[in-house]
Amino acid sequence: MAAKTSENLSSLKQRNKSTTGRNLTSSLGATPRARLPQIYDLSYTRSKGWYDIYDSKTTQFTSLKSKPEENNGSSTGSFVILGLIFLTSIVALGIVYLNFPKVEESEKQHIKLPRDIEDAKRLGNVLSIYKDKFYIQVLGAYFVTYIFLQSFAIPGSIFLSILSGFLFPFPLALFLVCLCSGLGASFCYSLSYLVGKQLVMKYIPQRVTEWQSHVDKHREHLLNYIIFLRITPFLPNWFINITSPVINVPIVPFFVGTFLGVIPPTFIAIQAGTTLHQLTSSSDMLSWTSIGMLALFAVISLLPVVFKKKIQEKLD
Repeated sequence: MAAKTSENLSSLKQRNKSTTGRNLTSSLGATPRARLPQIYDLSYTRSKGWYDIYDSKTTQFTSLKSKPEENNGSSTGSFVILGLIFLTSIVALGIVYLNFPKVEESEKQHIKLPRDIEDAKRLGNVLSIYKDKFYIQVLGAYFVTYIFLQSFAIPGSIFLSILSGFLFPFPLALFLVCLCSGLGASFCYSLSYLVGKQLVMKYIPQRVTEWQSHVDKHREHLLNYIIFLRITPFLPNWFINITSPVINVPIVPFFVGTFLGVIPPTFIAIQAGTTLHQLTSSSDMLSWTSIGMLALFAVISLLPVVFKKKIQEKLD
């Protein structure tokens, strides 16, 4: 009996030794006790407080998340920093407003961010009065306001796009809106990179993970993919802006893809702005012709990818 007990103890010690020093992980991202068996074949690597979860069986990326204990503390700090940046931007916007030419008392009520097409009409009427004499001030105010809306994903930029067609020559309006869209989206990207990662992964982790898988499939032609997304309404622009740094989309193809991708919808918005006073809502600028044009440009953006694949298949 004593010999049998001694044999069991020896076997137990041998099993303990075989598990000591192993870096065992669970599917929940926690480190289990060293003596527990490793059930899931998942490899975890830590980078800047984030965990890239990679399944070695399927060789596919499966998730991206931060440590739970880090999330709670960092989320509050992220909100504070984001709030301070927002307040600073409001102050900058106020400075632009104070330096705007003095307007009549009856016109001041119309100097505000347009929320519908009627607001855009009234704002356009006021700005058109001062545009000829104070061209630079009107242009600068438009530029700063548009970037502000894009940077903080505030609705209303569509009305500014329409308004540009009413205020400025077509080539200038097209370049101005595309530049503002690219810069504003890039600033939003930067804010998300600096303080928004924890917030994004806390509130919309599933959507981010789903888009991560789509982006990974198009890494080789990321520029064309971003152009396609900007032309089509499959993903909202604010979602693309705040999640791109989280899933490691480089800033250069992000900016260039945004600048080029917004050209077709901006073209339609500016064209509608030339007849601003005939519009009753922002949906009036859409017609079967404009929808067909957007679809055509979306297909054209993917043609280089298709041709590249065909050439590779022939070479292989």
